[in-house]
Amino acid sequence: MQTGEIKEESFSMEQKTIVEAVIDPRRARFPRCIVWTPLPIISWFIPFIGHLGICREDGVILDFAGPYFVSVDNFAFGAVARYLPLDRSKIPTLAVPWDESLRKSTVEFQHKPYNLLTCNCHSFVASCLNNLADNGRGEWNVVKLAAWVFFKGKWVDKKAILRSFSPLFVLILVGFLIGGSIFFIVWLVFSLALTGWFLFATFCFKSLIQH
Repeated sequence: MQTGEIKEESFSMEQKTIVEAVIDPRRARFPRCIVWTPLPIISWFIPFIGHLGICREDGVILDFAGPYFVSVDNFAFGAVARYLPLDRSKIPTLAVPWDESLRKSTVEFQHKPYNLLTCNCHSFVASCLNNLADNGRGEWNVVKLAAWVFFKGKWVDKKAILRSFSPLFVLILVGFLIGGSIFFIVWLVFSLALTGWFLFATFCFKSLIQH
C-alpha cells in the first residue's frame, strides 16, 4: 500500500502501453470509478453522506484523507462499499487525459487543509472531474456527486449494504428506546442542518466549498 506524497512518475503520460484494468473489489481496483464508503457517526445519521475517492485508470484509489494529504491505494474509513464507473465518452468537453486530471488535483490538494464543511473528499473528487473539462471549468460539485453516487452507485456486495445501513437501524432503535420523540427531533435537526449547509453553500455561495 502507498500513502502520502504522490510521485510524478506514478502518473507518467509517456508510457506507450497501458494495461486495461478491470474492476476487482477483492484487490480494491476500480479503474475510472468514483468509490464510496460510509463515515463513522455521520453516515449513521445521514446514510447518503460518506467518504469519496476516485480511481486512476489502473484502478488505484486516490482520496483526500486529511489536511495536506491525498492517500494512494489505502482508502480511508474502510473498504469500498459502492462504486460508480465513469464513461469518459459521456463526460462533456474532455480536454485532458484521465490520470493527468487526477494528478493535477492531487498536487493541489496536497497543499490544502481538510475541513468537513468546506474542503473535503467530495471537493477533491469534484476537482478531478472538473479538470477533465476545458480550462478546468466543469460543473461538478459536492452535492451533485453525493446524489449521483447515492442513486447510481453499485454495491460491491450484500455485506457492503449491511455495513452501510445496519448502524442507522441500530441508532434508530436505541435512540427511540432511550430518547423517544426527542431523539427523532435531534436527528431531524442535525440531518437538515448538515444537508442544508451543503445545499446553501454549493448553490448560493459557490466560493464557500472547494471544488
